[in-house]
Amino acid sequence: MSAQSRAYAVHLLTASGAVFAMLAMLAAVRAEWSMMFLWLVVAFAVDGVDGPLARHFDVRANAPQIDGVLLDLIVDYLTYVFIPAYALFASGLLPGWTGWAVIIIITFASALYFADTRMKTADKSFSGFPACWNMVALVIFALQPTFWMTLGIVVVLAAAMFTRLKFIHPVRTARWRAVTLPVALIWTVCAGWTAWIDFRPAPVADLGLVLTSLYLCLAGIVQEALPRRPDQRG
Repeated sequence: MSAQSRAYAVHLLTASGAVFAMLAMLAAVRAEWSMMFLWLVVAFAVDGVDGPLARHFDVRANAPQIDGVLLDLIVDYLTYVFIPAYALFASGLLPGWTGWAVIIIITFASALYFADTRMKTADKSFSGFPACWNMVALVIFALQPTFWMTLGIVVVLAAAMFTRLKFIHPVRTARWRAVTLPVALIWTVCAGWTAWIDFRPAPVADLGLVLTSLYLCLAGIVQEALPRRPDQRG
């Protein structure tokens, strides 16, 4: 296979996320929440591997006719923002005006965030909460907090999108990557397990989701508080 063919194959892999998004949306409109999240977990896994593959096969040089960054953002908005927001609205977890507030806040704020040219930091982390509403929504479905707590979480994270707080990228942030990659994998396994059992109580999976989510949310902030010395690696 030529370098050009491999590069285009990576674009096809990224575009497959749109198919998984449609499958997730079809499940969502039937209120099949576990199936919806399973498709979103598949899309999340694809999103985790297509970036390293794109850099490895140098898609910008070998398949420049397709803008891989733009393609990735389109798919990410569907799977990270649009469908999770619909799920929070349509599931009944946020009754009345709270559901409307959440769906408006998430979709509006995330559209602005995705277009922000300051989204990435020098070390390939995110500046501000990176609109990972798929992860937030899955944890909410699993833990079933009160609707006031859910509303508070959404408001705080939406506001955090427009701060300079640092949030690590599970793959691209080099510092602590040896810890971050296994944590992200554990989160994915726990998420898939929780969705597979239709969000029935599962103490091990729920604890895993909580601990890994806290790490992924706070690690970047801790890194900023503990700046690395020039002689340190990882």
